[in-house]
Amino acid sequence: MLIARLIADPATLEASLDAATAALAAKGVAVAEARMLDACSDVLELMLPGDDASALRETLDAHFAQSDAIIARDEFRIPHLFVSDMDSTMIGQECIDELADFAGLKEQISAITERAMQGELDFESALRERVGLLAGLDESAISTCLAERIVPMPGARTLVATLKHYGSRTVLVTGGFHHFADPVAEDLGFERVVANRLAVSQDKLSGQLVGGITDSSVKARVLEEEMSRLGDNAVSLGTGDGANDIPMLQAATYGVAYHAKPKAREAANGWIDRGDLTSILKLLDIHERDWQAG
Repeated sequence: MLIARLIADPATLEASLDAATAALAAKGVAVAEARMLDACSDVLELMLPGDDASALRETLDAHFAQSDAIIARDEFRIPHLFVSDMDSTMIGQECIDELADFAGLKEQISAITERAMQGELDFESALRERVGLLAGLDESAISTCLAERIVPMPGARTLVATLKHYGSRTVLVTGGFHHFADPVAEDLGFERVVANRLAVSQDKLSGQLVGGITDSSVKARVLEEEMSRLGDNAVSLGTGDGANDIPMLQAATYGVAYHAKPKAREAANGWIDRGDLTSILKLLDIHERDWQAG
């Protein structure tokens, strides 16, 4: 059985549902049940026999434009673990790009960042290249950047606080840097941080990294390690937007691509294209009255 939940536009819901049902029937798949959720009345839940998630996804994309949705293979549950990317997911910026602006290199470094997030460049090589370009920048620029440029995504605090309220363990795992991730995690309420570490010498960035690289494999490994402590029946939620998030999104029970690059969206079984991060709470059927302010 496949279960799909999507945040539906009431104005087009009936027509979209009729078209989607007909399209699935043409593929030999009958919708077993379609209902609006009790707690979140703008969320449509579809139940279908079989295991053809690709056909269901193709149909949803074709007939529910810019949907926010998750496709699951079992009954939905509130996750025991939440692991999230940081840049362009929990915050609205790419920290290295904003920091590069202080060195007069934003355009050059942003272009490398974009290609890496699209999956066009090797992540580690692209990261080391960008960090190398920042050599000589005053470390104090990081504090200024944090204060002036770094802003949480809409709904980020509410999402983290609400999941913690329901018992979820929260982990921020990023290909960015502890200089940024630690204060962001503290602000948003994450319990653990995994990130890269910038080398500093005489109060200036050296252009090097300290220790290993937090890349796509590390992100997935962190999720799997955390899940191993929670038991076989635990449920996980992962969020991210770029190519380096793909293994983590695929490893999660609910892998949600947030306003993501095409490769990340295609790899995930959930996607937020229209709403903010509280859309995830709606898809989990958590009533707005039970959301926590954070």
